[in-house]
Amino acid sequence: MKYLCLIYLSEANWHSCPDETCAQYYEEVLKSGMLLAAEPLHAIDTATTVRVRNGEVLVTDGPFAETKELLAGFYLLDARDLNEALRVAAGIPPARYGSVEVRPVRELMLGGASAGGAT
Repeated sequence: MKYLCLIYLSEANWHSCPDETCAQYYEEVLKSGMLLAAEPLHAIDTATTVRVRNGEVLVTDGPFAETKELLAGFYLLDARDLNEALRVAAGIPPARYGSVEVRPVRELMLGGASAGGAT
């Protein structure tokens, strides 16, 4: 089953985890065969949010929500079960400075057939 691990950090901790540490863990999970994708995100000042209200497209600078912790990156896993995904999430280095939300990926069904991926 696919699980998405969303990494959240405060602005103060955005650069707390060295890239080398993250790269080492990335390689470890990659070798396990569970890693489908993983990427860090640029800082929040590069974010743009799109909303559609009453047919009008609204584009604003910044993240969608005003929160203390912001989305910093993700890991997409193919794990046996939630426990395995949680074990991997606990090892993601930025978890020491923020949090990692683990959510199962729901397959989108189109016309009775699976789309085969997340949207």
